[in-house]
Amino acid sequence: MSFDRLLAPRTKNISASALRELLKVSGQPGMISLSGGYPAPDSFPVDIMDTLMDKVFEKYGTTALQYGTTEGFNPLREALVSYVARRGIKAKMDDIYISSGSQGFLDAVGKILINKGDCVAVEAPTYLGALQAFNAYEPQYIRLEMDDEGVIPESVEETLKSHLIKFIYLVPTFQNPTGRTMGLERRKRIAAIIQAHDALAVEDDPYSELRYRGERIPTLKSLAPDHVIYASTLSKVFAPGFRVGFYIAPESLRTWLIRVKQGVDLNTSTFTQALAAEYIANGFLEKQIPKIVEIYRPKQEAMLGALEAHLTGEFKWIKPDGGMFIWVIGPKGMDMEAYYHKAVEKKVAFVPGKFFFTQKGEGLETMRLNYTSPDITSIEKGVKILSEVLKA
Repeated sequence: MSFDRLLAPRTKNISASALRELLKVSGQPGMISLSGGYPAPDSFPVDIMDTLMDKVFEKYGTTALQYGTTEGFNPLREALVSYVARRGIKAKMDDIYISSGSQGFLDAVGKILINKGDCVAVEAPTYLGALQAFNAYEPQYIRLEMDDEGVIPESVEETLKSHLIKFIYLVPTFQNPTGRTMGLERRKRIAAIIQAHDALAVEDDPYSELRYRGERIPTLKSLAPDHVIYASTLSKVFAPGFRVGFYIAPESLRTWLIRVKQGVDLNTSTFTQALAAEYIANGFLEKQIPKIVEIYRPKQEAMLGALEAHLTGEFKWIKPDGGMFIWVIGPKGMDMEAYYHKAVEKKVAFVPGKFFFTQKGEGLETMRLNYTSPDITSIEKGVKILSEVLKA
């Protein structure tokens, strides 16, 4: 039987994740993967998992194994109140909602806001997972200009003046893929712009706890609370396999986001939410974050040092104060996808940067490197091999 005739027309916009397909290569024996945005296995709090599970069953019993409310497990929502307060966000338990990772939230946003042809403004480059979530709803992407400090405010203002924008999607802190971070003054300007135009922004903030240098910067949500949907996740500071994310949205949008989730998965795993609640409420998260930072900081330094030592000439790269990625820019005319295949032959994998752009032909000379997953020896060896491939 041929099933193609049964498919909805929108499926033409749903493609396999280019990044996921590339990551399949990373699992090959002997491959040094500088590609995936995976947390390091030794960053997971394995040593306290038995303690957490004991606390969950002592405190919640079989409730932790039952269906839960779509809004989320209340003890976790309550624990997140103080967690987001550290990011300058004033919220009550009833303002915080749980999602199945950030990805479930991004799909829900697309489902309730995007009609075919609607304009959605995104960074250039932007997070590939967001594009995947939005693509099924057939938006028209409007490109926002960036520099080394992230999105340029004038580009936001001009975009809002010249297009009817449904929402702006931003990753202001340690952006994926570039690692760029928007400074406070720029955040204030962008917050003022979206408020003046009565525009909506979606602030995706999965990496801000992974800061190795400098001071925490207030969120856009804290600067324009009524015009920003704020989303984050515990994947980078607890365990990505638990699929626990959360968001804070204006009240009129929360109702629709909940209705969408009810139709998709009813509720995020009650058990993993209960584990997360105890992880935060008992102070384990607060102790774990410095440990994670101390795992990642030397890895980032090793990658930056290896790039300085081996990749000279016309190449340049961004030196972020945190996060998981380093963005490398080669000379114009280079096609990093071609070099990707050559690097894989030498057992080194990375992600060509073009997949993070919405305009065809843009970013061909760029690549994203991850340093959180491989060990330092592999990072240094992988960058050396990669530089030899690029120079050859």
